[in-house]
Amino acid sequence: MECTQADRLDTAADCGSGSQITTKAPKTNIFAGLTDDEAAAVTRFLHDQKSLNLTAAAIATSWDNKILEVELLQPNKSDALSYLESNSPAPKRFARAVLRFGATLEPNIQEFQVGPLPVANGSTTVAPLNYPYNKGRGYQRIYNLDTEALTVFTYTIGASIADLTQLLINGTAAGTLNDTAIIAGNSPLIHEDDKIFQWNQFINLHTGVCIDEQLLPTGLQFKTDITGRDPSKWSVTGWQYNGIFYETESAFRQAINSSTFVKGGLNVDGDWGCTDYNGDPLPHDELNPPVPVQPDGPRFAVDEQEQYVEWMDFSFYFSSTKDLGVQLHNVAYKGEKIIYELALQEAVAHYASASDPFQATNAYLDSEYGFGTFVWQLVSGFDCPAHATYLNTSYYAGEQTHTHPGSICLYEFDTGYPIQRHTTAQYVSVTKNIALIMRSVSTVGNYDYMFDYEFYLDGSIHVTVRASGYVQASFWASNIGGEDGFHIHDYLLGSMHDHVLNYKLDLDVAGTANSLVRSALVPTTQV
Repeated sequence: MECTQADRLDTAADCGSGSQITTKAPKTNIFAGLTDDEAAAVTRFLHDQKSLNLTAAAIATSWDNKILEVELLQPNKSDALSYLESNSPAPKRFARAVLRFGATLEPNIQEFQVGPLPVANGSTTVAPLNYPYNKGRGYQRIYNLDTEALTVFTYTIGASIADLTQLLINGTAAGTLNDTAIIAGNSPLIHEDDKIFQWNQFINLHTGVCIDEQLLPTGLQFKTDITGRDPSKWSVTGWQYNGIFYETESAFRQAINSSTFVKGGLNVDGDWGCTDYNGDPLPHDELNPPVPVQPDGPRFAVDEQEQYVEWMDFSFYFSSTKDLGVQLHNVAYKGEKIIYELALQEAVAHYASASDPFQATNAYLDSEYGFGTFVWQLVSGFDCPAHATYLNTSYYAGEQTHTHPGSICLYEFDTGYPIQRHTTAQYVSVTKNIALIMRSVSTVGNYDYMFDYEFYLDGSIHVTVRASGYVQASFWASNIGGEDGFHIHDYLLGSMHDHVLNYKLDLDVAGTANSLVRSALVPTTQV
């Protein structure tokens, strides 16, 4: 049930305690994503451009050109402010289209600007989108586009050493249905002069219900030269096992047959690799834990269509994109704009190792996989309180709309400590410290990122990111030791790595002509 703020104040209105307060955004949300009709029209328009030579995404191969994604191209700030702060018309809408060109020996991605929208003959145009990028163009070469050929290549290698994998990891990765292992390649690719290389690792498959391959590395790796698009010219350039490098398969086999060869152990899948609870129950854990309550229903108002929220002295618009997830726009406090844009820009997971080349060359740019792509429905009562308000997100990729229901939650939260208090001889003053939380969770590979935008009564805004999920562990080579991390299981090492998250914060406190200064006290010695 929904009710307006006026209904909530009207005691005669039929407005239950659990109903969501609605409001009407003062302006159309010019930051919200394209509608389904707009995205479909842009897709048709691009297919009509014969010079692009596009193939429908559903049937495109790696040697075809296709549309990867279509989304709103955010308006120029000057145009947006003219609309938001005066009676100027809304900025013209343009689409950002990401196209992959595979029908070439040098496959690449190029971004395009399409508009103005709606699509109309004679007025809508398409042009390369270059101006937002420091490097001067929205273009990027692709060096591993032929994923199907690469899969065949790597598993052919796995089949060719099946006798060794049976000996060393007690199984095979030969591209068959009865394989017990997979082969995973590092990311990003390794560029050495004009060559492209990749380290590949045999990883045992899970045997139970938990998908925990991240915990089952084997220590058996090989390096490949995958330069160019002709698989017949690809080759293996080295082998690694139990922390020791071998230049050729012949040298590797010779070492295995020697009396000094040390066979490494195996990480055997089991309950230890599951995220379910293990071990003895905690005292009194069978009793129900405390739960938050919302006795009078939500105290914030939402315009779901315009993606607009009001709470206490705050108001803001929000949007969601395939690559970067949930973003905030035009955040106002006490009726005055303080933030034009607050949004994630990138999250890097950078691994390091002195003995494991696969881990040493991994540096994941998680926007490549997509925070909006992998933002899933939240679990009521666990990810967010059961009384939270749940909202959907969507994006357009592969020439179709993908909607994730209940992937954003909004709720008030009692921090458990007062925002202010004071005791005198005559009275005690205490104020609850209540915050409004906007939360989403993206599961990117082995990591679950919980993103919070937090609004507080004192006017502060906090951004909190929590990480959970699985570690991407490496093989613990007993002959080397744990110099690259902590020994966390039989033959498992918690790999040393860093997470770096970058946000864009465009502050407009007291107008756009402001600057941010960080001051610090530096101790000095004066004689």
